[in-house]
Amino acid sequence: MIQVENLHKHYGAVHALDGLTMTVKPGVVYGFLGPNGAGKTTTLRILTGLARPTSGRASVAGIDLSSDGRALSRHIGYLPEEPAFYPWMTPREFLDYLGRLHGLSSTQRTARVKELLDLVNLAEAGKRRIGGFSRGMRQRLGFAAALVHRPEVLLLDEPVSALDPSGRKEVLDLIEGLREQCTVLMSSHILADVERVCNVVGIIAKGRMVVQSPREMLMERYAQPVFEADGEDPLAMKRWADLLKRQKWVAAVAVAGATVRVTANDVVLARHELMASAAAQELVLRRYEELRPSLEDVFLQLVETEAVK
Repeated sequence: MIQVENLHKHYGAVHALDGLTMTVKPGVVYGFLGPNGAGKTTTLRILTGLARPTSGRASVAGIDLSSDGRALSRHIGYLPEEPAFYPWMTPREFLDYLGRLHGLSSTQRTARVKELLDLVNLAEAGKRRIGGFSRGMRQRLGFAAALVHRPEVLLLDEPVSALDPSGRKEVLDLIEGLREQCTVLMSSHILADVERVCNVVGIIAKGRMVVQSPREMLMERYAQPVFEADGEDPLAMKRWADLLKRQKWVAAVAVAGATVRVTANDVVLARHELMASAAAQELVLRRYEELRPSLEDVFLQLVETEAVK
């Protein structure tokens, strides 16, 4: 549904995209991840037709992006990180206006506007002026606007960054419910949200694809065992962490106050050696836990590896 081949985008000496290649199959929710400045927003702007690549090819829903942008607009919905509206309009007026732009009949617009306002929990605010909306309300309205014409591809740039926990859950449930109905490309820095709703993940850095894979395969391949321990004495815990960093079976150690987080190369050896090491240091531990590695752990591991290349 989305095909990107050797995409480059240069702004003078800055290479925002440097040979990006990616494939998004129909019906998936694709988590598009990368550190700040990696090229995520630039990619989304190119896929929506709002920017042109310096070189390379891209297509969305079978439409080459070098062709007519009007044809592309019929197939995609786009929610930017900060959606813009006519502040004097109400949500009903705004969504009806978009429906007319997309060629919906009066009957279709009436039904679709009601359906979307219910979907994003803005039915009670349907007759209020948008200019008085909070950022979270504007974000939910932007989501409704992107769905007016039932697009085949939905492009989301940080779709829940402005929402409170309740609003985030509503929108994430909505995104999850769109699976198999349309293809979703979701850029986000909230990795727990991506881990929850996305079944395919692509990680970019320096304008290039680092890895793209089904989420579960990515976790199986790259996730390393993680152990956490909380102690009573922060200085003693830091000394222990410094000692652990010299062990061959330890991949990484992070310290935050009295908490030590250990990423292990060898889980069997770590299970035996960690507690023995803590006992040898006469540490008093309040908590010791073997954690399931998260997508955030994998993301940091891959991005840090890419950064040293």
